[in-house]
Amino acid sequence: MAAGETQLYAKVSSRLRGRSTPSLLEPLLAMGFPAHTLCRDTRGTWPALCCRLRCHRNDPSLDDPIPQEYALFLCPTGALLEKLQEFWRESKRQCAKNRAHEVFPHVTLCDFFTCEDQKVECLYEALKRAGDRVLGTFPPAVPLVLHSSISYLGFFLSGSPTDVIREFAVTFATEASVLADCTVKPCTKQLHLTLAHKFYPHHQRTLEQLARAIHPGLGCPWTAALYSRDMRFVHYQTLRAVFQYKPQNVDELTLSPGDYIFVDPTQQEEASEGWVIGVSQRTGRRGFLPENYTDRASEADTWVKHRTYTFSLATDLDSRKDGEGSGRPSAEFHPPQTSRSLSSIQALQATVARRSVLVVRHGERVDQVFGKSWLQQCSTPDGKYYRPDLNFPCSLPPRSGGIKGFESDPPLSSCGVFQSRLAGAALLDSGVRVTSVFTSPALRCVQTAKLILEELKLEKKMKIRVEPGIFEWTKWEAGKASPALMSPEELKEADFPVDADYSFEHKSGASYRPRSCLEAEPSWKNILLPR
Repeated sequence: MAAGETQLYAKVSSRLRGRSTPSLLEPLLAMGFPAHTLCRDTRGTWPALCCRLRCHRNDPSLDDPIPQEYALFLCPTGALLEKLQEFWRESKRQCAKNRAHEVFPHVTLCDFFTCEDQKVECLYEALKRAGDRVLGTFPPAVPLVLHSSISYLGFFLSGSPTDVIREFAVTFATEASVLADCTVKPCTKQLHLTLAHKFYPHHQRTLEQLARAIHPGLGCPWTAALYSRDMRFVHYQTLRAVFQYKPQNVDELTLSPGDYIFVDPTQQEEASEGWVIGVSQRTGRRGFLPENYTDRASEADTWVKHRTYTFSLATDLDSRKDGEGSGRPSAEFHPPQTSRSLSSIQALQATVARRSVLVVRHGERVDQVFGKSWLQQCSTPDGKYYRPDLNFPCSLPPRSGGIKGFESDPPLSSCGVFQSRLAGAALLDSGVRVTSVFTSPALRCVQTAKLILEELKLEKKMKIRVEPGIFEWTKWEAGKASPALMSPEELKEADFPVDADYSFEHKSGASYRPRSCLEAEPSWKNILLPR
């Protein structure tokens, strides 16, 4: 981030020289505060300026000339907004969080752009001029058509009313470029309101069912809202403080409930387990904080709403107070119509069968808990197994070579068995349909696959295919000797549902089924599959 900030400073510092400042700032300028620091508060009120300076008195970036980034969104209100918010809650509860939950329901009218702090008032004037120009033709209801794909779900704006919205976006961009001396790129292509983005493919059907409960044809007041964000923390994670925390060391942050912390996931090498390094939005200070005192926040939680222009039948009191226009639109309502091409695409996507490969790591192995000498801890002098600790497996399957063979092929611990069953239960709850199972010949992997199948109720319907090429013995196993693994016949005798007739393709092209997994050693390095 340091290199990126250096480029930003060089880009904006020269443009700030010679700018005039409001008379309100003259007393603070005489005290030595930089003009760009005082102009950060766009409302320009004296109490707000003093409050910011007091909170950021120890902020090392207080004098940074980095401007804010601004964007214009078209946001629904009223009954449609309530339906969308209900969809947000249910989709997050049933299908986990996706990228759409980071921002409120909106239609993007222009991409994020930079504007100097002293020119922000000109953006407000540009918003008012653009709104006044299309107010008489703005549609009372915006036609929305549901579109669904494997990674996207949302409403696309359709029909002639969309042209009015595009005209509004272009007019704002033109006025902002002239009045605020900034470059604004309006969104003139396919306008859309995103419902879900970058979700798991198997959640698509559930999300579609939730989306059908929304009735986009209902008329509602639409509001054009101007937002800003700190461009330095665009790619950071945002945390919200849940509990009060008083620093125990000078390099720690003070946390109050509701504080927002920006965390760069790529710069956490210095933090110990359970701690993170972040920057406080309230004070601007950087330091350590306990991660369990915070909760994950959405990206838009730290954005600032500046002005809104409401297109509605009734006057918006808040808009009037901020100098925004509102009035009675006269455009004729056009009911939503689905185009033939869009329907064809949706029908085609619904008929295409999707396949996925689920890669699952094995559960906790016993030697990771009790060390390399674990076998000595559970062996009697006559070579029999006993359970010295509850985390040791209840029993060991018979194998050639006796108990000594488990030294290079350890089983799962009791916790590993529990983890494997939890993975199977999670797959069962998600509704994933498993058609085939491949596993490494390592005992811990075969055990994990069996336990997952048991939770899926498939242990009697599906066989486990033992694939030697998945075993990464050159990476995980020490020593030059090949590890002693159980053959498919031994695994089957030990009540593992393995497919003893499964054969794999040798590098020569011939089909080959080894009597023992070790016979496939020469071809392991030619099969690039994760374990």
